[in-house]
Amino acid sequence: MNGQVFVIGLGLIGGSIALSIKHTHLEAKCSGYDVNKEQLKLGKMLGVIDESVSTIREGAEKADLIIIATPVNETKRIVEELAHMNLKRDVIITDAGSTKKEIISSANYLKQKGFTFIGGHPMAGSHKSGVSAARRLLFENAFYLLTPEPHITEEKIDRLKEWLTSTKAKFITVTPHEHDYLTGVISHFPHIIAASLVRRAEESSQTQKLIPRLAAGGFRDITRIASSSPAMWRDILLQNNEVLLGLLEDWKKEMNYVYEMLTTADNEEIFQYFQSAKTFRDEMPQKQKGAIPAFYDLFVDVPDYPGVISEITGYLAKEEISITNISIRETREEITGVLVISFQTEEDRDRAIDCINRQTSFEHTIGM
Repeated sequence: MNGQVFVIGLGLIGGSIALSIKHTHLEAKCSGYDVNKEQLKLGKMLGVIDESVSTIREGAEKADLIIIATPVNETKRIVEELAHMNLKRDVIITDAGSTKKEIISSANYLKQKGFTFIGGHPMAGSHKSGVSAARRLLFENAFYLLTPEPHITEEKIDRLKEWLTSTKAKFITVTPHEHDYLTGVISHFPHIIAASLVRRAEESSQTQKLIPRLAAGGFRDITRIASSSPAMWRDILLQNNEVLLGLLEDWKKEMNYVYEMLTTADNEEIFQYFQSAKTFRDEMPQKQKGAIPAFYDLFVDVPDYPGVISEITGYLAKEEISITNISIRETREEITGVLVISFQTEEDRDRAIDCINRQTSFEHTIGM
């Protein structure tokens, strides 16, 4: 497609969308704006955008497609601001936020002016942030939720999809209410639970000093999402509070049920509780990208001798295999330790397995 694309917010998400559009729509020009001038400069230098602008108005009034990839509270403000600009009559405006109800409400200002706003949410991410982490195929095979209001024509929806087809994502159209409930269940609520587990561990560590050390294993893995941006999750919880309050009420009932099971010590009921959870979890698609970034971990049993970690990372570096994180499990007291290596993609992990098999005799397993 030919036209001017304007990306507001040059982080991981905005940068990745820009890269995908530039790769496929070669005749399109992509400009960008970010409050962080260093990110803006870096985006231009890396070729994520063709040009940078100093104000939102400067980029928006020339654009055929405007993509807002900022925190949800900032997105609301920008949507309202755009309604007072001299935009092209056929411009399409979309966002990439993880809540929709309040953003769609703010988009009424655009609706009143005759402009088209279609809510969007690419459900994929990374452990990295910033425009330097942007990847053209970040959203490949991920679900991309669109939340058009009833007055939006199919022609406008199809035009947005055509712009975004370069992401290679799978588009699903839902209502804003459905979107907020779905993301509440599979993304927002799990972040609350993860943060709560960490807070409980912190409190217990005041009297049980071994907890931080023991938590370096599986506990740390299942609570990794608690390390996400506090400011971002504050805004998400406030914007999706109605859904989350309902989910918390359901959670209270769930925990009361567990409490009763333990009180009665019903052997079969406790078994079935975990069995049903295991069955549902095992039936989930293993290679499908979802709302929470996947972790592609490799657990390598390594002997305790000087330089063993640099030896392994050196092998991976020679084959240009990118690592997103590396840590040592301290929960085992034997001679052999566990090196946990995290990768951004399953392909990188597979290449790492092949590399380690060829270069060493170390045993390893993958995280599921």
